[in-house]
Amino acid sequence: MSTASIGFAIAFYLAAAVFGAGLALRIALYGRTPAPLKIPTTPAPTTAAGVAFRMFREVAFFESLFKANLWLWGLGWLFHVSLALVILRHLRYFTEPVWGWVAFVQPFGIYAGLAMVAGLAGLWLRRVVLERIRYISTPSDHLILALLILIGISGLMMKFVSHTDIVAVKAFFLGLMRFDWQPLPSDGPLYVHLSLVVVLLVVFPFSKLLHAPGIFFSPTRNQVDNPREARHLAAWAARLEKN
Repeated sequence: MSTASIGFAIAFYLAAAVFGAGLALRIALYGRTPAPLKIPTTPAPTTAAGVAFRMFREVAFFESLFKANLWLWGLGWLFHVSLALVILRHLRYFTEPVWGWVAFVQPFGIYAGLAMVAGLAGLWLRRVVLERIRYISTPSDHLILALLILIGISGLMMKFVSHTDIVAVKAFFLGLMRFDWQPLPSDGPLYVHLSLVVVLLVVFPFSKLLHAPGIFFSPTRNQVDNPREARHLAAWAARLEKN
């Protein structure tokens, strides 16, 4: 087995550990953060079922963003939906046999890769062209967008420019899951693609990409609008009141 194969195997184990532990710690922190005020964005639902439906609309359709800015909503929704299809397409590398619905989405995942890069390019162009957005953009914003675009481009290169041995790639990842390491094809675009994915896994728990799980902990979205019917107390305030 080549040195590159061993290096990538170790890198993916370490990156997965950082990603899993970092994400778990962040989610635990979100869960412990008190919400001392009742601050749902109005008009807000008055029942728990209504909150769940509102959260579904927000996660699936970006409802608040649609109301705020159609251009940003279109680019963001294009990117996120395309990313979801791309991730579903990549499940074929981790399942044997490949599930029927995963096989079904394969052709859609190819076009989704193109759409994902287009959506990211639009979001990046917006940060460069619009003065007020450029003013509040930080270097990390640009670096994250560049990283995601490069991941998409390097993945598309393996499909349309320099084909790689996907059977061997699948054997490599199945081997990682089974702790039975297999050789990785010696392919430049593949090495670039996997290296960027490793970087993404490592930086994810420490970046703005945490809005993915963070939205579920947003009090403006997950609170019931019932301040008159029920008194809202943060956990720490409730403990103080008991004492």
